[in-house]
Amino acid sequence: MTLPRISQKIAVAVVFVAAMFISILDTTIVNVALPAIGRSFHVAATSVDSVSIFFLVSLAVFIPASGWLGDRFGGKRILLGAIGVFTAASALCGLATNMTELVLFRVLQGVGGGMLMPVGMAMLYRAYPPEERVRASSVLTFPTALAPASGPVLGGLLVSDVSWRWVFYVNVPIGLAAIVFGLLFLDSTPESHPGRFDLAGFLLAGLGLASLMYGLSEGPVKSWDSPDVLGTIALGLALLGVLVPHELRAPRPIVDLRLLSNRLLRAGTIAILAITGSLLGMLYVITLFYQDGRHLSALAAGLSTFPEAIGVMVGAQLASRVLYPRLGPRRHAALGAVGMALFIAALGLVGATTSLWVARALLFGMGLCLAQVFVPVQAASFATITPAATGRASTMFNALRQLGGAIGVAVFTSVIVAIGAVHIIAHHAVANLASYHAALYTAAGFALLGALAALRISDEDAAATIQRSGRHEPAQAERGLVAIEL
Repeated sequence: MTLPRISQKIAVAVVFVAAMFISILDTTIVNVALPAIGRSFHVAATSVDSVSIFFLVSLAVFIPASGWLGDRFGGKRILLGAIGVFTAASALCGLATNMTELVLFRVLQGVGGGMLMPVGMAMLYRAYPPEERVRASSVLTFPTALAPASGPVLGGLLVSDVSWRWVFYVNVPIGLAAIVFGLLFLDSTPESHPGRFDLAGFLLAGLGLASLMYGLSEGPVKSWDSPDVLGTIALGLALLGVLVPHELRAPRPIVDLRLLSNRLLRAGTIAILAITGSLLGMLYVITLFYQDGRHLSALAAGLSTFPEAIGVMVGAQLASRVLYPRLGPRRHAALGAVGMALFIAALGLVGATTSLWVARALLFGMGLCLAQVFVPVQAASFATITPAATGRASTMFNALRQLGGAIGVAVFTSVIVAIGAVHIIAHHAVANLASYHAALYTAAGFALLGALAALRISDEDAAATIQRSGRHEPAQAERGLVAIEL
C-alpha cells in the first residue's frame, strides 16, 4: 500500500503543533497537580515545587544546543528524537514511586522539551517561504494559546476524577501519534556542517540560563534576599556576561548573538519576550485570583480562564486573513499589544462581586488582541534570516521567550507577595484583591513594553511577508496548509 504524499508544509505543521502543545501544556497542567503529588509522596508544599522548577531549569540548559543539533543531524531526526524523549519521560513521570524519581524524570522531560521547540520552529520557517509565513504564524497560535489555557481545565479534571499521574500520561498518546505521523510523512531534512560544537558556549549559556531560571522561580517562594536566590541569579548573570564576548568572538557560536544585528529579529525577539512574560504571568495571576481571591475550584478557575484561548484562535484568523496584509507587522503588533494591555488592566478592576462573565469577556478580548501580536511578530521576525541561519535564530528566539515567561511569573508573583495576598479584617484573614490587581496592572505594563518593541519592526524589511489584496493569488498561500499531493 502506497501512502499519499502530504505537503511538507502540512507535515511539519502537524508534528510541530503537536509537539508544542504537549510541551507548553506541561508547564501549566502540572501546577494543578502539585498538591496531590505532595500528598501522595508525603512531601511538604515547599519541596514539591521542585517538580516544576527542575523541568524549567533542564529546559533552559538544552535550548542552546538545539540549533546546532538540528543543523548537524537533520531537523527531522532531532525533532522526532526530542518528542520521543519527552514522551518517554512523561510516561516515566507517571510511573514514579517517589519524589526523587519524579524530579529526575522531569529533568529528562526538559531535555526533550528544550530541543523540540527551536528545531520545530526552524523547520516550519524553512518549509514556508516569507510570503506564506503569516499563515504559518497563525498555525502556531493554536498550541501557544490553547495549551496554557487548557492546562488548568484538563489538570483539574484528571486530578479530581482519575489521578495526578494522568497529567503526565496525557502526553503519551499525543507524542506517539506525532512520532508515527512524522516517520510516515516528514521528509528527511538535509544535514549541514555547522562546525565544531561550541562546548564552552553551551556550558556558559546552559548553566547561565539554568541558574537564572532557578533564581527567578525560587525568588517569590524563598524571598528575593535569600542567599540561595541571590547567589543563583548572580551566577546566572555572571555566566551570561562571560558568554557574550565569547560568542561574539567564536567562529561558530552556539548562540549566535551576531544575529541580533538583524533589526527585524532583534525587535521581534524583544517584543515576544515582553508579551510572553505578560501572558504567562497574567494567566498565573488570574488563576490565583480565581482560586484564592474568588474561592473557585481549580476546574472552575480553568474554565473561567479558557475564553482567552478562544479569543486567540478567533483572533489568529482575523490577523492572518484581514489585518496583517492591511496594517503590516509594525502597526499590527503594536496595536495588538496596546489592546492586550488595556484588557489586562481592565481585569484589574474586577472585584469580589463582579460577574465572572465580565472577567471571561475581558479574557476573550485579551486573547483576541494577543493574536494580533503573535501572528505579525512571528511572521516578520525571520523574514530576512537566511535558511542556513534559521536554526540559530530560532534557538535564540525561543530561549528568550522562555526567559520572558519565567520573568513574568516571578515579577507578578512578587508583586502579590509584596502587597500581601491576604489582610486581616475583624480578626479574620481575607483575600487582598488589591495585590492581584496590582500584579495585573504590572502585566499590562509588560504588554506596553512589547508595544514599544513592536514599533521598532520595519514594514519595509518585512515586505516579503505581506500579501496585499489583489497582488497575489490568495489560494496560493492557502494550498500550503490544506493541499494533499497524491
